Amino acid sequence: MKRLAVLVCALLLLGVAPAKADDGVQTVLDQYLMQAGPGAAVHTGSGTRSTGTGKLHERRPITAADHFRIGSQTKTFTAVVVLQLVDEGRAELDAPISRYLPGVVTGNYNGDVITVRQLLQHTSGLVRDVRDAKASAGGTYALAELVRSAMDEPAQNAPGAAQNYSNVGFLVLGLLIERLTGRQAGDAITERVIHPLGLTGTRFPVPGDRALKTPFLNGYLGGRLGQLFFWTEATTTVELSFWSTAGAMESTLDDLQRFYRALVGGRLVSPSALAEMKRTFGPADQYGLALVKMPLSCGVVAWGHNGALTTGHYSFTLTTDDGRFASVVTNTNWQGSGKPSAVDVADRAICTG
Repeated sequence: MKRLAVLVCALLLLGVAPAKADDGVQTVLDQYLMQAGPGAAVHTGSGTRSTGTGKLHERRPITAADHFRIGSQTKTFTAVVVLQLVDEGRAELDAPISRYLPGVVTGNYNGDVITVRQLLQHTSGLVRDVRDAKASAGGTYALAELVRSAMDEPAQNAPGAAQNYSNVGFLVLGLLIERLTGRQAGDAITERVIHPLGLTGTRFPVPGDRALKTPFLNGYLGGRLGQLFFWTEATTTVELSFWSTAGAMESTLDDLQRFYRALVGGRLVSPSALAEMKRTFGPADQYGLALVKMPLSCGVVAWGHNGALTTGHYSFTLTTDDGRFASVVTNTNWQGSGKPSAVDVADRAICTG
């Protein structure tokens, strides 16, 4: 039975890293802790600020080298490989997915109508999450089985009619990568993105591997009641093959900023492909092809993605076209509804940097 930890007062753990004079970043970060986990950190070009603790019952600052589950930031890595395949002429954004995966998107969905672009921008209408996939004897999940199990779920919308988040859509894109490259999706991401960028702290786990590389950020599930914090550790409780190309990867604050700066700087896909990724859709005009547009308080636009997983990790990475960046992490996937948010932390860090 998991041990339930109670952290009585966060204020005893604040201020692990000193703030620079009057830029307000540490203050906002400390305030964000009230919406976040036992600890939180922001990494920028001027260094890493930490508050709270990376591990309960210890005074442990979070560092830019700590490994954690990046959840849906995995989607941007997946999208980059898909756009590389588009650059290579092996896929077309507006082609139906059935052209590449015949007989895969079926049941309550029409693979002859749903396009690659719609899968990338969450307008395909596919159900949000896998519900009843069958695990293997070893407790892991095959990508094809995850997708198959979702085909009898009701659609969220007609293809292209609305934008509704779908993890299943990015599992289908994982199958697309495998079909076109002949490689496991994680291997393709590793060979095409992780290794070329030298992201030594970033990894796509093989089925059954739940461990994080050291040093790692402990993850917690729980909540708050006033100054009382109730947490239970969840760092290795999730079978990551269940999330695969939608959310399974691990990385670090520093590797994530390097990835997004490389992407926005034009080092991973062609200018035309990057323009497609930045073409936003929907009433909020914020989500492109696994890339979020975030206008900041200082009048610039940042690009990136967030990610959460029930390993007890939440993160958000943003970078601007001129190379400024902020990587934010907290060691719970629970986020309060108040202010400031992780975006507010990143905004302050970028705009005062």
